[in-house]
Amino acid sequence: MIAAIKILCFLFWGNLLPPLTSLVLGDRFARPLDHGCTWFDHKPLFGPHKTIRGIIASLIGGALAFPLLDVSWQTATFAATLLMAGDLLSSFIKRRLGLASGESVFGLDQIFEALLPTLYLGERMQAPLWSTLLALVIFVPVAHAGARFWKYVLFRPPMENYPRFVRSTVRLREWRACHQPLARWHVLFNLSSLIYNRVLVSSVFRFLGRYQQGMANALKHELTEHEIICPTLPKPFENFTILLLTDLHLDGLPGLADQVLSRLGRRSFDLCLIGGDIRMETYGPIAPSLRELRRLLPHIRSKHGIFGVLGNHDCIELVPDFEEAGMLMLVNDATRIERNGGILWLVGIDDPNYYKTHDADKAFAAVPPDAFSILLAHSPEAYKEAAHHRADLYFCGHTHGGQICLGSGTPLFTNSRAPRYTARGFWQYQGMQGFTSRGVGASGAPLRFNCPGEIAVFTLRTAPSQPVKDTP
Repeated sequence: MIAAIKILCFLFWGNLLPPLTSLVLGDRFARPLDHGCTWFDHKPLFGPHKTIRGIIASLIGGALAFPLLDVSWQTATFAATLLMAGDLLSSFIKRRLGLASGESVFGLDQIFEALLPTLYLGERMQAPLWSTLLALVIFVPVAHAGARFWKYVLFRPPMENYPRFVRSTVRLREWRACHQPLARWHVLFNLSSLIYNRVLVSSVFRFLGRYQQGMANALKHELTEHEIICPTLPKPFENFTILLLTDLHLDGLPGLADQVLSRLGRRSFDLCLIGGDIRMETYGPIAPSLRELRRLLPHIRSKHGIFGVLGNHDCIELVPDFEEAGMLMLVNDATRIERNGGILWLVGIDDPNYYKTHDADKAFAAVPPDAFSILLAHSPEAYKEAAHHRADLYFCGHTHGGQICLGSGTPLFTNSRAPRYTARGFWQYQGMQGFTSRGVGASGAPLRFNCPGEIAVFTLRTAPSQPVKDTP
């Protein structure tokens, strides 16, 4: 009987670790184990709920449970491996049956997960067969009830008209970022940013003799051209072109606006989207960046206009200045774009990273449920809300692709709570296609390594054409 209790505790522990890891880490490191790959039936292998971090947490946690089981750590690790293998087998079968990832199914969710480690541990612990089967019989209904309770407590939607408050910390951040300092000592209100960027990072690269090279890298941009296949795209928008500029930080490097104009030449686009962060710092003077913006925007040729959203470096007070410069701002709002009788909805939300004042419900309020929609946000951190509202495309920036990366292009830091797979380039979530730009400028320390700035151009199509290569 003691063996059955030990096995049962091990099963519950291994079953709890993946959701507990998700609760603690949120969206960080939530890379799907199958990387979005599909089986021969064109359905996902396991689905987005089976993550690498969850597998690792279960293996490590299972190995650390060896004193409880009174077995070697190798035995406990192998039992945890069997538990995860059974869990993945259940997910694989559910995907073949067309069940959604995360959907609870009594028996199927628990039987393979529990059966393999139970039989193995029962044999290793020399427990009677009846006791191991008892552990299995108890685990299946209790684990299913626990999963339903977990989802009810943590993931049920809020009640209608659930109040949302602007926290005092947001008001403090706005004051720190948006008031015009009257004295030099006022910069101390942003001391952490000053120390990290101006002292730590800059000093390291100056000491290594790479500071000037990093600044030169920050003025080198790639004009990348991409084809996005959207089967639901309204026919009149076939070959619709979009220019995406994010993280301009125009006052950070001399000549940055000229570099952008040089790369664009006299090209014209159907639509231009600007993903926020016009200013270099999160505090200080605003006039220099506005001056550069007024110089840049008149030279951008966009048939349906230039639209923008606010970033964590932008203040709500700047909206009139941005619009006066020629950029129509979408602050938790949407607008319809018409072309030859077809309609496309462009939705823009407020900053989801620093101020966290985005409101997808308000932004999508006027968008018809089945309409084709593009969401523009400063960062990828609102990807779940966008998918909930069935956005077709999600354009964003903020991460700078890492800005300072390893030789392989892997970012050291993303400054984002979204999964790392959303930090640069294309990504997908629940059928929504996303793209995170590496950004045009550089913030903090005005340096780039192994991560050139990016001016992204997209062509929307309903079906593939010839591959479009990136322009170096």
